[in-house]
Amino acid sequence: MKKRRFFHLAWIVGVLSVFAFVQMAHAISEAFKENIYDMGTVKPIDSVLKVKVGDRAPDFTLPSLTGEKISLRQYRGKKNVVLSFVPAAWTPVCSDQWPGYNIVKDIFDQNDAILLGITVDNLPTLYAWTNQMGKLWFPVLSDFWPHGAAAQKYGVLRSNGVSERALFLLDKKGVLRHINVNDINKRPSLEDLVSALEKLQK
Repeated sequence: MKKRRFFHLAWIVGVLSVFAFVQMAHAISEAFKENIYDMGTVKPIDSVLKVKVGDRAPDFTLPSLTGEKISLRQYRGKKNVVLSFVPAAWTPVCSDQWPGYNIVKDIFDQNDAILLGITVDNLPTLYAWTNQMGKLWFPVLSDFWPHGAAAQKYGVLRSNGVSERALFLLDKKGVLRHINVNDINKRPSLEDLVSALEKLQK
């Protein structure tokens, strides 16, 4: 009888804990949404690419949220690399795009690939934004200073100082194999990226 009461009590506590967690997550989610700045519809593409498929990807070294400096060359011969340039923290599409890559982390792993998320925001801004967004499995890099220097090398720095919404897939030799400069107002197709990753392995 005591065992039954104990399990019943444990079940109630468990249900209440889950309910409290869901409520808390919902509250955080709502608070996060309230802090998102809606830029409205902007010019879809406002830059001229400086690279093409088959080129060696321009190297860069940028600070990451973990405090370490990340260089593109450190992955050469080790990993395929996806560069995900997004325009700005605390904006609707960017806040939706990066968490979406958590869903397909296994596909990155299966294709021996790392994702590098890059914006022109400074590290404190990126820290606050990604903390509210939720845990991301990939390094987040700041292209803040010299402002947009990495985006400029690839030709995806817009005239207003933010980067395009762009994806670059590099093979292990550092050669560009897939480029997608997307309409800045829309999230790039996850299916296209997965297809490009899988094609790289064939």
